Amino acid sequence: MVIEQIKMPQLGESVTEGTISKWLVSVGDKVNKYDPLAEVMTDKVNAEVPSSFTGVIKELIAEEGETLAVGEIVCTIEMEGGTAQDAPAAITSDALSTNCTENAEPVDQGNKARYSPAVLKISQEHGIDLTKVSGTGAGGRITRKDLLKLIESGTIPVAGQIVEAAIEPVVVQAPKQEAVQPVSTSTTPAPAVNIPVAVGDIEIPVTGIRKAIAANMLRSKHEAPHAWTMIEVDATNLVEYRNSLKDDFKKKEGFNLTFFAFFVKAVAQALKEYPQINSMWAGDKIIQKKDINISIAVATDDALYVPVIKQADEKTIKGIAREISELAGKVRTGKLKSDDMQGGTFTVNNTGSFGSVQSMGIINYPQAAILQVESIVKRPVVMNNGMIAVRDIVNLCMSLDHRVLDGLVCGRFLQRVKEILENTSKSTTSIY
Repeated sequence: MVIEQIKMPQLGESVTEGTISKWLVSVGDKVNKYDPLAEVMTDKVNAEVPSSFTGVIKELIAEEGETLAVGEIVCTIEMEGGTAQDAPAAITSDALSTNCTENAEPVDQGNKARYSPAVLKISQEHGIDLTKVSGTGAGGRITRKDLLKLIESGTIPVAGQIVEAAIEPVVVQAPKQEAVQPVSTSTTPAPAVNIPVAVGDIEIPVTGIRKAIAANMLRSKHEAPHAWTMIEVDATNLVEYRNSLKDDFKKKEGFNLTFFAFFVKAVAQALKEYPQINSMWAGDKIIQKKDINISIAVATDDALYVPVIKQADEKTIKGIAREISELAGKVRTGKLKSDDMQGGTFTVNNTGSFGSVQSMGIINYPQAAILQVESIVKRPVVMNNGMIAVRDIVNLCMSLDHRVLDGLVCGRFLQRVKEILENTSKSTTSIY
């Protein structure tokens, strides 16, 4: 028999960890290759982790609700009829047991192999000596939870003492941190806030996906220096054109021709002309993406998802409208797949659907900018001839990462989007 490991997969671009929301199997269950093992939540998607092997569940290493870094082991499977030669990377049950026992106290070469990327990163950022911490994981493995418990208490272990993560630690107060600290990619929990609860107040537990959203938003705000700009667009011609088509379009195509499809198409066209906007910050370099993949925000009652319209610049307005309808349907029926969430290079958010006329979006990390499309409202406007007319006006609000982008290129980009939208009409624009 051979023991194979199932590890936390990467379920989206920039996703570094996932939370086991529900196990679909138990120890001793027989599974076939590709059978679902667990439901996993990230800040981008909910997905099932399939089995890579046929065999019997030997051990569930991760608990429900536990967050693990990509590449960490979630469970082990005992394969039937296999040998060590058939699967050289596999670890036999005897070897697994020995490895856990011998390495419960980490040493030199062995200990780095025992620490997950998330544990190493947290320990480096917070100055934690891992040799002074005894973990609660299998075989004494130090887990991310062990370190987060120490960090949340604001304390670190005293040199020479071993801290048991499962019991009250022997600690001293950590030294005061500098004002500016690098932000961890991990979901470090905020200290509990003592808020009085009165009669009638409702306590709502924070779900795993809400924690993941909070962590990603916090990372974006901490790491990316946000700047904000807004432009006003006269959408009167666009409104007239779309309204003249929408009923026949719905009868013919079976889905709605929304205003949002026109905005996404205009943004994709402008990104092609100003590729600097279609970039990402990568520490010592800026990555300008070749593909124009537009992320769109779709909300449910308790979460926000950001599926992606890939190669949006190559699609017609009809094609974009179809994808918007299909992706929104997948989100609301729980059928969105991890592939639907990957590869986004720029985000367009339809905040106008809630009646908003001005908003400041948080950038969808690691992208360089996000555009908020506000409500189209009728306003009195002074025309070029000095006359006042009622026009359909929409505000476009853009948040940008000032490490990547400057006001000049963003201003020109927004001017181009404005020009495309204001010149949208039956005589200039085809939806097919």
